[in-house]
Amino acid sequence: MGTAITRATEADAEIIATILGEVEQYYGGSAVVVDPEQVRRALFGRWPAATVLLSLDGGEVTGLASVSFLWPAAGADTSLYLKELYVREPYRRRGVAQELMAAVHAEARATGCSRVEWTADRDNPAALAFYAALGVAPNGGKIFYRSQV
Repeated sequence: MGTAITRATEADAEIIATILGEVEQYYGGSAVVVDPEQVRRALFGRWPAATVLLSLDGGEVTGLASVSFLWPAAGADTSLYLKELYVREPYRRRGVAQELMAAVHAEARATGCSRVEWTADRDNPAALAFYAALGVAPNGGKIFYRSQV
């Protein structure tokens, strides 16, 4: 496969917005239209919330990985948190997710992180099987919480 992984730029805000709408549907939500300006502010504003890595095949965006730093990780180490790993429907099971995960780990090494962390939904057997195939076991030591602000 001719996958290339690149760091998203502000010019990619529209395709990222489109993919975020696809992500919402994938997780059982209704079709949403994400505002590209909101993406621009979140990713390329004064306080970037995340870095997005895009996978491309022949110029077509096939998937994305959204990552941000967590600190502290262990001691004063930093970890890279994978918030979203998503491969678009026509490109699944072609190695795109593996390429994105390799790029996420390369990004972590390049930025001095000691580890990569992520969560997966218990009701997403495809993701759980993918992570198991990577040889990564679930970490049962943490419980995930979420509150509204």
